[in-house]
Amino acid sequence: PVVWYLSGLTCTQANVTEKGEFRTACAEHGLIFVAPDTSPRGEGVPDDPDGAYDFGLGAGFYLDATEPPFDRHYRMKSYVEDELPDLIGAHFPADMSRQSIMGHSMGGHGALTISLRNPGRFRATSAFAPIVAPIQVPWGQKALAGYLGDVPAAWDAYDACALIEAGARVPELLVDQGTADGFLDQQLRPRLLDD
Repeated sequence: PVVWYLSGLTCTQANVTEKGEFRTACAEHGLIFVAPDTSPRGEGVPDDPDGAYDFGLGAGFYLDATEPPFDRHYRMKSYVEDELPDLIGAHFPADMSRQSIMGHSMGGHGALTISLRNPGRFRATSAFAPIVAPIQVPWGQKALAGYLGDVPAAWDAYDACALIEAGARVPELLVDQGTADGFLDQQLRPRLLDD
């Protein structure tokens, strides 16, 4: 089985692989744990021109950018949905019929939207303190406009609430959110999933 973990804003794949205790549990249970980075990295990869933490490096929002200069490198949707699974399936003893996906914050947003766009692919989806409606919150609006332009119709594919409203469903879903989270009401808004 394959467990996908998507990290949140400002993180890299190292946040969960170095700080989480997944290696032992995965080894004991025969799981392949995949934790991609949150954005492209390297020389020539554009970042937020203002140096903000919520856009650019560390904040790829698991989408495929269409706006220059981000459209060349910021292809995180294609990477996580297509390229990386193909590589894992081809080069590791992975049972790709047994996958689950989870994420935190921006990664929770990614887990939700990737799962909702790929019905039947994941047996379970978990989102911890996720951004559930980026169309409706400042972090999401900034990212969607910056990466996709002022084309609100293109934003729906990257908004869990919009996908659910359009009829998308997942077989098993867990959303967990702490009530003391400082971003709860303005940026995350998980109660919108109930509406």
